[in-house]
Amino acid sequence: MQGYWNNEKETRDVLRNGWLYTGDVVREDKTGFFFLVDRKKDMIKSRGENVYPRDVEEVLFRHPAVKDAVVVGIPDRQLGEAVKAYVVLHEGGRLTTESDLITHCRGVLAAFKVPSRIAFRQELPRTLVGKVLRRALLNEETGNDGAAAPSLKLSEQATVGDSR
Repeated sequence: MQGYWNNEKETRDVLRNGWLYTGDVVREDKTGFFFLVDRKKDMIKSRGENVYPRDVEEVLFRHPAVKDAVVVGIPDRQLGEAVKAYVVLHEGGRLTTESDLITHCRGVLAAFKVPSRIAFRQELPRTLVGKVLRRALLNEETGNDGAAAPSLKLSEQATVGDSR
């Protein structure tokens, strides 16, 4: 790779001394296989701890009501960043509450990884190739660019997919 098209700053950030720094976080198992864990840019720093969004998302996906989920770090004065999950529930399923999902996470995750807030969505913002636009969610949260879809209000829906 020679660089990003018309983006010298990003090129300088990832190309150093002939090496491409992808920002991928990987782990190697005992047999020498490498596994992609997460992206360094997506890591959340909460309570002085590093939280990989994928760890939290995998727990959310284990809940039977969850169809899709993404986790981002949102600015928080006390924590540095708070863990926030955006969740899409299976269509026609019973509505799961924020506290149900938080309790589900508490049973598996360390306390600093448990989402402090959960926003229910009809869908998550995605690129043309299907990658979730975490930046759009974060921009919406911080008021930088409200391009992402609004959160569902729990009081307004009894089930996901209702036409109300």
